[in-house]
Amino acid sequence: MSRVCQITGKKMYVGNNVSHSKKRTKRRFYPNLFDKKYYLPEEDKWITLRISAKGIRIINKKGLFNALKEAKSKGIIKDY
Repeated sequence: MSRVCQITGKKMYVGNNVSHSKKRTKRRFYPNLFDKKYYLPEEDKWITLRISAKGIRIINKKGLFNALKEAKSKGIIKDY
């Protein structure tokens, strides 16, 4: 699985390490991802998602089915 949140679409991005002498070297910033299992009562099945901490909060706020429907309409997730 890639390091992309299936709800928000967050992924790795590139920045710089800046030393005391201001010398810059490339580094990567990874999202805070978790493998989490949810029960989807509308389809009567368990699904496993790779989601960020922000994605967990979105699911808690909107509900799993609405969050998945919104992510699918935005093109972030194809199938769940």
